[in-house]
Amino acid sequence: MEKMLQIRCKNNKKIKNFRIGSTLSEIFDEFDLDMPFGPVSAKVNNKVEGLNYRVYHNKDVEFLDLYSSSGQRSYTRTLFFVLCKAVHDLYPDGHVKIDIPVSNGYYCDLSIGHPVSDADAAAILGRMRRIVAEAHPIRRHETTTEKAIEMFRALGTYSKVKLLESVGSLYTVYYDIDGYCDYYYGSLLTNTADLHLFDLVRYYDGLLLRIPSRKDPSVLGKLVRQDKMFEIFKEHHHWQDILGMSTIGDLNEVIASGNSTELINVSEALQENKIVKIAERIAERRNVRMVLIAGPSSSGKTTTCKRLSIQLLANGIRPIGISLDDYFVDREKSPRDASGDYDFESLYSLNIPLLNEQMNALFAGEEIELPRYDFQTGRSEKSGRRLRLKGNEVLVVEGIHALNPELTAAIPEEQKFRVYASALTTILLDSHNYVPTTDNRLLRRIIRDHKYRGMSALDTIRRWPSVRAGEDKWIFPYQENADVMFNTAMLFELAVIKTQAEPLLELVPECAPEYSEARRLLRFLRYIKPITNDEVPSTSLLREFLGGSSFRY
Repeated sequence: MEKMLQIRCKNNKKIKNFRIGSTLSEIFDEFDLDMPFGPVSAKVNNKVEGLNYRVYHNKDVEFLDLYSSSGQRSYTRTLFFVLCKAVHDLYPDGHVKIDIPVSNGYYCDLSIGHPVSDADAAAILGRMRRIVAEAHPIRRHETTTEKAIEMFRALGTYSKVKLLESVGSLYTVYYDIDGYCDYYYGSLLTNTADLHLFDLVRYYDGLLLRIPSRKDPSVLGKLVRQDKMFEIFKEHHHWQDILGMSTIGDLNEVIASGNSTELINVSEALQENKIVKIAERIAERRNVRMVLIAGPSSSGKTTTCKRLSIQLLANGIRPIGISLDDYFVDREKSPRDASGDYDFESLYSLNIPLLNEQMNALFAGEEIELPRYDFQTGRSEKSGRRLRLKGNEVLVVEGIHALNPELTAAIPEEQKFRVYASALTTILLDSHNYVPTTDNRLLRRIIRDHKYRGMSALDTIRRWPSVRAGEDKWIFPYQENADVMFNTAMLFELAVIKTQAEPLLELVPECAPEYSEARRLLRFLRYIKPITNDEVPSTSLLREFLGGSSFRY
């Protein structure tokens, strides 16, 4: 008699029996689920697996589609694979680097011996579509790491060689499409035919891989120009060239050789130099009376504000800090979200008329009394703090809405200087495996929430989708309004964060839905060799999250 196992499907709360060794694809077919944009992957006991995963014991299974973060990552990762195969087929000596997220897609650096043309982009797109139409299975292989290294060295993919050599795993999983082999961190689709929507266009001097919109997977994400953001990426590449480091394999090599202190010192110096230049630009604009600093959660904008204030002083400008939190309206006047709860992240939770009235009064030489918001009572009060601006003073305003033009609509443009601060770049695992910058910020927040707010990693991960939704609505649409963008990410930081984040992530229980995200973060952190917290200077932006800063928060 054939042995059977029991699967409980969390999508429809049904339980069915299956033969031992059934794949997730086979299991999905039997549950008759209506999933127009899936399944892409599945949570098996809250661990994300590809649909080729075989089940040998009773499990809880939740199938994921393109509306989920995990599902979209699997879809996009598979697109990367097909893109790399298409380039290999057309340009056997060419190289692709999956570089940065921009314009609702991914910028890809392409080396094919000549400048990338529209014709090159069209040819690669055409080849990708043929690979999809041919419905190639995406095969999963497991081998010893020694054999994987030997294979990738023969293929000339040295960033993978360096990564695998530095990790120290006994076995490695790799994939192939029609004989083309590659290594990817995380699950993939099982067949190229499952890629229903994508596009590829020439973008600057490379390619832009366009992907389905998270909100509506039936359409591509809107293509928008992000020139200022792209300049930051170019600057980041320049810094990488200076440091000789662009991948985790490079980072691990530096750490293993005992040169991490030099890396930290150079990275910190480069970042401080950027802050100095921003302060100098502000000083050159004699009419500026207000510096607005915005950024998403855990971007490091608070420390950026403090370090910029020091450099403004060095340029003969006295900064006066203003907190937007003190301009909250009385709680009962706050807008509500779709669930009926107070939406404190909304722009309209702030008393915009009062802010503009008081700022213009200050710029006219008048004295004002700043408000104070009592978070216990939910009421705006008079603070007793009176303020009049002197000739060498500027207001420094930090907050998530600082770049929204509606916030300061009544203040003349020439009196404002806008700074967007965030972790805009990160280090690659290898040339085909991108680490999202949002992971950078999430890990920072997990550490900070635990250290200063008494929250667990589970609590932070649970709140993160809501935080990201607020950022998408209130912050990211206005980032190109900035006069300057400041990249708060540093190439070494994941190696430092690793030591504090891992113990917190390990505490997330397997029974929690957030376990899959905690496990994903742990998986990529294990690729990275650690750097001790002690090596980071007290003035570092990272100290905002790690603790031990010389700044007061």
